Amino acid sequence: MIGEVYENTDAVGLSRLVASKQISVQELVEEAIRRIEDKNPRFNAVVFKTYEHARKRAAGSLPPGPLSGVPFVIKDLFTQYEDFPVANGSRFLDGYVGSQTSLFADRMKAAGLVALGKSNVPEMGAAPTTEPAFRGPTINPWSDRIVPGGSSGGSAVAVASAMVPIADASDGGGSIRIPASVNGLVGLKPSRGRVPYGPDIVDIWYGSAVFGCVSRSVRDTAAFLDAVGGSLPGDPYFLPDPETSYFAQADTPPGRLKIGFVACEPDGAPLSEEAAKAVAAAARLCETLGHNVGETRFCYDVDGMRKTMRRVTAVLNAGFFVSCATSLGRQVSEADVEPVTWALYQFGLGITGAQHADDIASLRLMGRNIVQDLHGWDVLITPTLPVPPRERGWFDMSLKDLAEFDARVGRNGIFTRPFNISGQPAVSLPLHVTPEALPVGVQFVGRIGEEATLIRLGSQLEKAQPWMGWLQKKPFKA
Repeated sequence: MIGEVYENTDAVGLSRLVASKQISVQELVEEAIRRIEDKNPRFNAVVFKTYEHARKRAAGSLPPGPLSGVPFVIKDLFTQYEDFPVANGSRFLDGYVGSQTSLFADRMKAAGLVALGKSNVPEMGAAPTTEPAFRGPTINPWSDRIVPGGSSGGSAVAVASAMVPIADASDGGGSIRIPASVNGLVGLKPSRGRVPYGPDIVDIWYGSAVFGCVSRSVRDTAAFLDAVGGSLPGDPYFLPDPETSYFAQADTPPGRLKIGFVACEPDGAPLSEEAAKAVAAAARLCETLGHNVGETRFCYDVDGMRKTMRRVTAVLNAGFFVSCATSLGRQVSEADVEPVTWALYQFGLGITGAQHADDIASLRLMGRNIVQDLHGWDVLITPTLPVPPRERGWFDMSLKDLAEFDARVGRNGIFTRPFNISGQPAVSLPLHVTPEALPVGVQFVGRIGEEATLIRLGSQLEKAQPWMGWLQKKPFKA
């Protein structure tokens, strides 16, 4: 009985069963372990297992809350938790264990979540897929032909295949929303400054990289944001806490919103067929729910943003590897990492401080312009991805041509990257499916600090067009 309940219940629902003593935390943990052992050999989503840690947590006293007692996995990218290793998907960092637990991880623990391990990632989180040479590719449970998304692909597949009901994720250019889209999940990128990292890191990628989760339901995501959100005094992107919990907002009607939707890509080209269908259907659904919906344009310098962001991230990537010489006692070599990672490292080392300073200023101006251009709308609807899920191998980090890899990644993120730059919250919801039965996410973007608007609207859409049922109907299963 527990297997069927586990498969068809979101994280909040499972926690409520624990609170009412219908299921124990130990039973949930053992079911999650059974599922990881059964499914992971096929899907390769979990790359480090911490079963005894989870069993010890389950046997002890957990703090109350809407996610208490729920099994989950932690994304293996920078986040330090207990004595878990942090490999960042790289052979170079194999065996490295951080010296402290990050504030983000402490907050997940304080929510009563029970960690069973760490999830697969592309090396250094550099690709919108999860096919690292070090740990091997993660397989999308909808089809073994398509990418699993990245960089939170391992987390997304662990949830989509029902190994765990919720998983830690992060997003620097779409890394929560992209895997949510291709796995049929909910993926919210919070506003810049909403979720601090800490204790010794103030921000990542100048606030463009943020932390959250992938989940099955809007209320799960809302509860997770309550658990991990809350700026620290002195943070450069400080946001005030909401007056009402996000979890409560999931049960609050959104009112009548002014919602814009796009029919073109940012350079003016028409949307692809499936992207256009997904956006149009979402817009019609919003209109039937009483919202004021209209078509709008979302334009920016796609190529300029891509090149500027690539230079900035290359410098920061190079800085990370330089610092590793101190923490690990040795320099990175070409043999330690994948070709794209090495090329980015070399590229970053060659960028001058003056160029980097100019790039930071340019990104901030781009972000401000985006916020101002969209301020007249409560919510903007776009595709999460410009095309349906790509086939595995498309974002190949063994490519020697960095420009070609960058062009493929850049094209994939034309609707996600801008909102990392602008700092606005954005959520991908599983509202569309292709004729081949592949999930296609639709992105909803809000104003800075207004995650509550997206949670209220997302919950309304979920009730109007429930997706939990068809999430279980994957054509490809282990």
